[in-house]
Amino acid sequence: MKISFSPPDITEQEINEVKDAMMSGWITTGPRTKELERQVATLCNTERAVCLNSATACLEAALRLLGIGPGDEVITSAYTYTASASVVCHVGARLVLIDTGKDSYEMDYDRLAEAVTPRTKAIIPVDLGGIPCDYDRIFGIVEEKRHLFVPSDNMLQKAIGRIAVVADSAHAFGASWHGHMVGEIADFTSFSFHAVKNFTTAEGGALTWNIKGVDNEELYRQLQLHSLHGQSKDALAKTKLGAWEYDIISTAYKCNMTDIAAAMGLVQMKRYPALLERRKEIIGMYDSALDGYPVQLLKHYTEDYKSSGHLYLVRMTDRDAAFRNRVITEMAERDIACNVHYKPLPMMTAYRNQGFDIKSYPNAYVQFCNEITLPLHTRLTDDMVEFVVENFKDIAF
Repeated sequence: MKISFSPPDITEQEINEVKDAMMSGWITTGPRTKELERQVATLCNTERAVCLNSATACLEAALRLLGIGPGDEVITSAYTYTASASVVCHVGARLVLIDTGKDSYEMDYDRLAEAVTPRTKAIIPVDLGGIPCDYDRIFGIVEEKRHLFVPSDNMLQKAIGRIAVVADSAHAFGASWHGHMVGEIADFTSFSFHAVKNFTTAEGGALTWNIKGVDNEELYRQLQLHSLHGQSKDALAKTKLGAWEYDIISTAYKCNMTDIAAAMGLVQMKRYPALLERRKEIIGMYDSALDGYPVQLLKHYTEDYKSSGHLYLVRMTDRDAAFRNRVITEMAERDIACNVHYKPLPMMTAYRNQGFDIKSYPNAYVQFCNEITLPLHTRLTDDMVEFVVENFKDIAF
């Protein structure tokens, strides 16, 4: 039995829809992309959504719409993938990394509050593994620090009137917090539809927003400009009779989603409730099998929140990195692919070169040292899950 870590769950339905898109003659941004945007907004209970070519592009677009740049500061977690932080560097702002709380993958919220200065323009919380972070605490902090906020000459900053919450919810499409969908909670929320995610368009992502007092249609238009070279009309609009002419409003970027990608997404959306339910079943199987073992597991489903069930992180308590690495190697020798989520950013060359030192992030380092991520995807059968668990127990304990 060979167990891949996270293969895409693609059926003949997706293949046929992609074929139809290709045969239609419309393969770049067009009617399927627009329909997927509508469906994403519906799922997230927002008026609008935009689909781009990655969650990273979505996250950066939000920072750029907020006018964040040199002289500003943006705070995020030290325990995340680089995309949460690299976008801050892309726009020229100062990156501030926060250690996790003790025995937690989330930011230490007390340290987060202490890190806020008059230069802080945004916080990027991370919904690791599909589990929503503590949005109540985060919004409590930005309200407490409202008196420190100094908006630049930017419409959105002024409309929000405080530090913006720009959520990296790459893992959390379909999750909810206190009955509210991830996507309608933060000021901006970015989702990933990459090949390893629960919901995939091969490459792609979506951005939603919930900001009072702004024109959502105008904000959508700005995002379209941002993703298509600052061109005043997209290709679909230019197909209308006599509508060839366009303007270049700004020297923007090229990060739009194609209709080929959106075709996959439209079918995935139909299947998504069942996919989420299967992930919940697998997590339940893992939880039951590991009950009583010396491990620390994430709670994916509680009265406060519902996870998207994206990753199954296991901390082998009282073990070190060498032991963890040996477990991963021995699991691979038995044809079971495992992973680690994540190596903290201060351990990475790009961030060490910026002056970050893992010694300043002891809790994140401890979380990383004995963490192993077991396979969790909807192509796993019950027998496969049992195979993973039995081998993991045999090797690790």
